Amino acid sequence: MASRPRALPSPLPLFLLLAAVGLGVSSCRGLRPDLGPERTLEAGVPEAFGSTAPKAPAITWDFGDGTPPRTAPGASHAWATAGRYTVRALDGEKELARVVLTVVPRPVLRAVPQDAQTVLWVPRLRGNVEGLVDFYERLVGAGNARRTLEETPLAPLLLRSLSAGPSEVDPEEGFGFFLLPDFDGVVALLGVTDSKAALAAVARELRSAGHQVLPREDGSARVDPVDGGRSMLLFADRGYVYLAVPDSPDAPEPGETVKALAVEESPDVERVRRRVEALSGPGISENALLGELRGKVRDGSVFLFSAPPVPEAEKEDMPVRGFFGALAVQADQAELDGFLSSSRPLLGSTRGPASALLGRAAAGPVAAAQLSVPPEELARLVFGSPESPRRQRTLERWRKQGLDAEPLLKALRGDVAMLVYFDAAAFFQGFIRDQRPSPKGTVVMEAGLTSVQPVLQLIQKQLQDNALVFQKEAQGNTTRFRTRLMEQPVSLTLTPERATMEAGEVLTGRETGDVGATLRTRFGAEAFGPGHLSLMVDMGRLRADLAGVREVPGVSTGKLLASQVFVTALLEQLTPFEYGFLDFSPADGGGRLQGRVVLRER
Repeated sequence: MASRPRALPSPLPLFLLLAAVGLGVSSCRGLRPDLGPERTLEAGVPEAFGSTAPKAPAITWDFGDGTPPRTAPGASHAWATAGRYTVRALDGEKELARVVLTVVPRPVLRAVPQDAQTVLWVPRLRGNVEGLVDFYERLVGAGNARRTLEETPLAPLLLRSLSAGPSEVDPEEGFGFFLLPDFDGVVALLGVTDSKAALAAVARELRSAGHQVLPREDGSARVDPVDGGRSMLLFADRGYVYLAVPDSPDAPEPGETVKALAVEESPDVERVRRRVEALSGPGISENALLGELRGKVRDGSVFLFSAPPVPEAEKEDMPVRGFFGALAVQADQAELDGFLSSSRPLLGSTRGPASALLGRAAAGPVAAAQLSVPPEELARLVFGSPESPRRQRTLERWRKQGLDAEPLLKALRGDVAMLVYFDAAAFFQGFIRDQRPSPKGTVVMEAGLTSVQPVLQLIQKQLQDNALVFQKEAQGNTTRFRTRLMEQPVSLTLTPERATMEAGEVLTGRETGDVGATLRTRFGAEAFGPGHLSLMVDMGRLRADLAGVREVPGVSTGKLLASQVFVTALLEQLTPFEYGFLDFSPADGGGRLQGRVVLRER
C-alpha cells in the first residue's frame, strides 16, 4: 500500500520565529519613529523625541548640533544657539527618520514671569550692549562705569562676552532685570549658550568680589553677600541664568551684627525660582498693556515697562495704568521716548498756562525748568484728591506748622519756572583771587498768582521762623524782601500777578527775549509750552560763557587767559556732557515723556 505524503509545516510559526530572532538582533529594524513636522523652537527650551513606554526599543538620537549622540527609547534635548538643525533617529548606521528644526533665540520677555510688575531689558545683546557701554563710559568715565557695572548682577559675565573669544553668553538673546509682586528685591537674567558653564563663570565672579558661593546638588547656588544682607540665589532655566537679589535688611538693632543677618537664607529667593521654573507660554511678552504701549513708542536699545498695582483707595489720585519707555543710543547721544498710560486725563482736562518768565527773560541760561499744571491738579499731586485721607493728613500737618495750605495752593495760577545763569566774569575773579573754584551766577524763579496775600503770609513766616535778617519794601502793589542765604543776596518780589525770586549775582549786560520760544525751537515737542513739565541743563552754554570772557576788572589779560585754559581743560576732563532735556506733556490716553542726552563731539 502506498504511503501517504507528509504534510508540509505551516509557514506562520517559522515566520514568527524568524521575526523574533530578527528583533533580538536589532530591536529597531523596520521601526520608523514619528519625529513630527518641520517646526521652529526656542534656544535653550528642551524638545522631546521618541517614546517613554517601558518596553520601547532603544534608538540612537543625533541632534545635529555637535553634541554626542544618545541611545534610548526617548530623549529630550535643547539647542544652545539659533540655527537650522537636522535631528536623525538611527539604528546603527541606518537612518530611520529625520526632521529639520529651526531654532531661534528665546526672547528675554518670554523668560520673565507674566506677573512681573517692572521689567528693564535689552532685547538683543549684539548691536545694543556695545553702544550702551560706550556711551555710559563716555558719560561718567571708563573707570567709574566699569566699577558700577562690575557691581551690577550678572553684568561682569556680560562685559567679558564683549571681548573677542568664546563666551557662555548668547549675543542673540537678552539681558534684564524684573520685579515680582511677592519678592522684595530684584531679579537679573541673562541669555546664555551653556547654562552649566555660565553658572560656574558667575560663581567665580561672585567669589572674586568676596561673596560666599555655596553650590547645591541641583546646580543652583546660594550666595551670601560679603557686606551683609540676605542670601541671593543663582540658578539657570531654559537658556537663561538668573540671580535673585533680595533687598538689604534694615539696620540692625543694638547688639545685632549685620553679618548675623547675612547668614539667614531668604525664603523669597526660592519663591522666585519656583515662579520661573513653572513659567510656561509667552511670559510677560504678550502682556496686553505692554503691547498697547509699545505701539506708542519709538524703537530703542533698552526698554522699560512698569505697571505696579495701585491700591483701590489711591486710584483717584493715581490713575496711572502703566509706563513703557525706550532709550535709543546713537554715537554721542541718547534719546528717550516713553508713554504713561492713564485711566483719566492727566493734569486735568485743560492745560496749565505757560510761564510768563520764559517769555521775557535774559538770554543764555545754563539750566531751565517749567511746571505748567492747573492749580487743582497741582493740589491733587501734592496733597491728594479733595476729601481724601492723604489730603486731610497733609493739611493737618501743615496746620500744626502754622500754615493754611489750601488758600496757598488756590493762590497759584499753575505756572512755575526757574532759570539758572552762570556769571563767568565773577567766577574768574573769585578763582584768581582765592585760588579755588566757586560757582557764580544767578537763579531766577517765578510763579504766577491769582491771590498775593497767602503767599505774602507764607514768606513772612518762613523768614521769621528761620531767624533771617531781611528788609521789607512796599511800594504800591509791589512788596519786596531782601536777605542773604549762603552768603548770596536774595530778593523776593510779590505783585498781584506773580512771585519772583532772584538769588546770586545781579544780571547785567544780557539781552532779554522769549527764552521759551528759543527752548522750544531747540528741543521741539512743544517743550516749555503750556501744559508741559520741562527741564534742561546746558553744559555747552557754560563752556561758551567761560570761553567768551574777554576782560575781568582787576585781572591781567595773561592771568585770565591762563585761568581760562586751565578751567576749560579741567571741565573737559571731568565730563563730556553737552546738554540734556526732559519733557512731559498730557496726551490722549495718558502722557508722553521725551528726553535727550548729548555728549560733546569726539
